[in-house]
Amino acid sequence: MKPIFFHFLIILFSLSTCFGQNTEVNYFKKLNSKEKNVIVNKGTEYPFTGEYNKHFELGSYHCKACDSPLYRSNSKFESNCGWPSFDDEIKDAVTRHSDNKLGYNRIEICCSKCGGHLGHVFKGEKLTPKNVRHCVNSISLVFKPLVPNK
Repeated sequence: MKPIFFHFLIILFSLSTCFGQNTEVNYFKKLNSKEKNVIVNKGTEYPFTGEYNKHFELGSYHCKACDSPLYRSNSKFESNCGWPSFDDEIKDAVTRHSDNKLGYNRIEICCSKCGGHLGHVFKGEKLTPKNVRHCVNSISLVFKPLVPNK
């Protein structure tokens, strides 16, 4: 009985690392099943299939669940990894958590406002001068184009 309870507590704690911030508002109600699989259940979309993989317009990328701004288009770059890549986030927009579910340590990234899963961040690849890559699922994002001043 004790091991089962212990495993239950571990699962509950790991879910709360991303989703514990906003219990009053349910940002995930409006998501479809594919979006929920990635954003809530921490899944991954297939590489090279996401809407924003090869997208390079001027604007900003927001959280699909809560509409919080996450990334600016000037931080997006082509990494050829199959997912949108950014080398910087909007200040305080993204939180990081340790992720060991594949048997090795990765850094999961989540929306700071709603806790929705975005993807993972990798360091040391030397793809940009900042030497960091936010590997983000397109399905976790909404793009908002830059509207020029009139």
